[in-house]
Amino acid sequence: MNTPTWTSQSTPVPKKPGLGGWILAGSRALVLGVLVFGCLGLLLVVRLVERPVFGLHRPWTPWITVFVSRSALRIMGLPLAQTGVPMEHPGAIVANHSSWLDIFVLNAAAPLYFVSKSEVAAWPGIGWLARATGTVFVRRERREARAQTGVFEERLAAGHRLLFFPEGTSSDGQRVLPFKPTLFAALFSEELSDLWVQPVSVAYHAPEGGEPRIYGWWGDMDFGPHLLATLAMRRHGRIEVIWHVPLRVSDFAGRKQLAAEAERAVRAGHPLGSVSS
Repeated sequence: MNTPTWTSQSTPVPKKPGLGGWILAGSRALVLGVLVFGCLGLLLVVRLVERPVFGLHRPWTPWITVFVSRSALRIMGLPLAQTGVPMEHPGAIVANHSSWLDIFVLNAAAPLYFVSKSEVAAWPGIGWLARATGTVFVRRERREARAQTGVFEERLAAGHRLLFFPEGTSSDGQRVLPFKPTLFAALFSEELSDLWVQPVSVAYHAPEGGEPRIYGWWGDMDFGPHLLATLAMRRHGRIEVIWHVPLRVSDFAGRKQLAAEAERAVRAGHPLGSVSS
């Protein structure tokens, strides 16, 4: 079953930047473009050697993604504070989902591989980047569950840490939506053993006096205006990421129990985690 897109009756309209904002946004966009696509070219060259030697294992290229993500946040002027550390165990990382910014925020910590809806693979630019960095594309439909489990098994067996958003959609960053247990099922495969799940809370704090939902990107909001507004901001707020204690999959009876405990941890670490709808 497809997860419905989260919507709100009052969606903020990004303010159109003035001349100074356009200049700032343009300069940041130029530097970001050189960084992202320049490093994409480097990644593809390195992958030419990495793939035949290591196969699914990627000892080098994920660190290029980490470098790009950390640099991108600095270029945008977005300060990131982190508590805790990414686990070293094999398994999955799960987090609440607020914005396209989550890609940079979570990739900035350590090598990991995103799990994304299949439609993203066809998006110009973003789809190319996602495929190059090893993103796992899935269809959130019950009939696809068996095939998705096979893909998860292959990637997890290769030691990849997969990151997915159990909410199934993004919100305005002011709440944590209920976790769907579907993707947790692959972690209980008989082909895999000793897997872990690490819950992560991601909170966006607007600059003082600013619209609290300014970093959220949800529903039918257009990407272009949101990106422009983010790049044109002279004074940003901050981003807070909390890496919680990992959960051992074998300690849970099934996917629903594991999803519920992961959701509890993410809510506990989010400033407004008690808000669920």
